[in-house]
Parts: sequence; C-alpha cells; structure tokens
Amino acid sequence: MIDRPNYITPAGYAALRAEYDRLFGVERPALVETISWAAGNGDRSENGDYIYGRKRLREIDRRIGWLSRRMKAARVVNPAEQADRNRVFFGATVTIADEDDMHRTLTLVGDDEADAAQGRIGWNSPFARALRGAAVGDVRRVALPAGEREYELMEIAYPD
Repeated sequence: MIDRPNYITPAGYAALRAEYDRLFGVERPALVETISWAAGNGDRSENGDYIYGRKRLREIDRRIGWLSRRMKAARVVNPAEQADRNRVFFGATVTIADEDDMHRTLTLVGDDEADAAQGRIGWNSPFARALRGAAVGDVRRVALPAGEREYELMEIAYPD
C-alpha cells in the first residue's frame, strides 16, 4: 500500500464503520449458520447452499479485511474545522467554470467516499490535485482523458 494518508471525512468513516459492522455482525453470522445447516445435509459437492455460502463467505471476509485496513489507515479530518477557508483544502466544496463557461460544483473528499455522479471527487484524483491550494479567481489546468482543460475557481465553501 502507498504510504500516503487516507484522509476521510467523519461521515465517510461512519459509512465504512457501518458497512463493517453490518457485514461482521449481521451478514457473516447468518451466512455461517446457513453453511453449517447446509453442511449437515450430507453430500456437499452438489449442495448449492453450501457451495454458494462458502463463496459468499470468502467475499465477505475479503471485504471485512479491506474495510479493517482502510479504517486503520484512516485519518479523519473534519472540513468544518478548516482554519483557512479562502483556499481549497480537504473537504472544500468548490464551484468551477471551464473554458465554455459551464459551471460544476465538486466536493473534495476521501478516496474511499468519492462518487463522481454525486459531485464528490477523491482527494488524490488528478482534478483534486489540480485544485488543491487554489483561491477564488485562480485558473488551474487539469489533464483529462479527452485532453487538457482550464478551469477557473468561482467559489469555495466549507461545511459549518
């Protein structure tokens, strides 16, 4: 794993924790019970409940391990506590305008909570790296798959 901090918002950490608790405390025990029941039915080679259950159990254990590692490496940062609100830092919600004067609103969040469809981009994404430290009125060049584009920072906001 790369040695860079895994920044995450309190809400993002809570979502990881909720998924971990659900998998570990609810889904896994129920699945173990189903596998145990299926194993007691005899021939396991053609027992769909047993075969599928073991496969799903491996998937759950893999996801639990991943969530555990991500939570352990997480550095929870509350954007509401940002001292310098005139520049773009972790947790900022920014409005940018491209060369065609098309406006977009983006929030810089942890990589584990990024969702481009919702306007939340990962802190280590090329877009976020280009915006880091920018102030209102700054123009930043971003390398995108379709080519480089320039964006002007129109507004910066942080949660209260």
